[in-house]
Amino acid sequence: MTANKIKVGLIQQSNTGDIDQNKAKLARNIADCAKQGAGLVVLQELHNSLYFCQTEEVNSFDLAEPIPGPSTQYYSALAKKHQLVLVTSLFEKRAAGIYHNTAVVFEKDGSIAGKYRKMHIPDDPGFYEKFYFTPGDLGFHPIETSIGKLGVLVCWDQWYPEAARLMAMAGAEMLIYPTAIGWDPRDDEQEKDRQRNAWITIQRSHAVANGVPVISVNRVGHEGDPSQQSEGVQFWGNSFVAGPQGEFLQQAPTDTEQNLLVEVDLTRSEDVRRIWPFFRDRRISSYADITKRFLTD
Repeated sequence: MTANKIKVGLIQQSNTGDIDQNKAKLARNIADCAKQGAGLVVLQELHNSLYFCQTEEVNSFDLAEPIPGPSTQYYSALAKKHQLVLVTSLFEKRAAGIYHNTAVVFEKDGSIAGKYRKMHIPDDPGFYEKFYFTPGDLGFHPIETSIGKLGVLVCWDQWYPEAARLMAMAGAEMLIYPTAIGWDPRDDEQEKDRQRNAWITIQRSHAVANGVPVISVNRVGHEGDPSQQSEGVQFWGNSFVAGPQGEFLQQAPTDTEQNLLVEVDLTRSEDVRRIWPFFRDRRISSYADITKRFLTD
């Protein structure tokens, strides 16, 4: 790894209902990435537990922790042990009745470099996140680390070009999306392909539009619906890294766990922005309406 080239580890794994087991597996996978030379490791969304947002259950709030707290202590020690920057995704208890879906970034010395609270909160069948999460209030600000400025966003944020643009405008050198997204197993194969391809395409477009690499880490495997009202969620994996022209640098499979190691050359962003100067040609005096909910005649 040089100053301009970073080896990134993406940990795509399945989870069980045993939190200690999930964390132990993550620790082994982080160690494996470090052994292969990773200077940055990114974990999937809400990686400590099963994806509890399939149902609205008040007892699930017991999974939340303060930041700093037990999980930040655990992952801080791993970042320090392996001398790498670590992007985690935690269920934050801020106060009674105020909970967030929060990404926490650890520096190589184990200190907390910064955090980001998920801004866009979905509410769809099997993804009842509005029940659990207060929208973030930290804004779209890159987190400064020893390997660069990280534009960390979370899952549903990845569908919004505004979030990616604001992170890039604030100096993010890469966009990072911890994710938990999957199919309803009842969907037919054509619908599954459309959904997965849309998810990949929108994130690759953020890379193109902003001239920065994109790192997206999804979970994998089937997780049942605790209420037994549906067939659960089949998380579709496909964690990937795209370069600043949207090109695939590497991609994980749909149905298996994998530690994906990818070298990212940050100097390419400068080269791409010179030939595609989208920031230069933005007509900023004409964009005031973007802050409105909807435009009508």
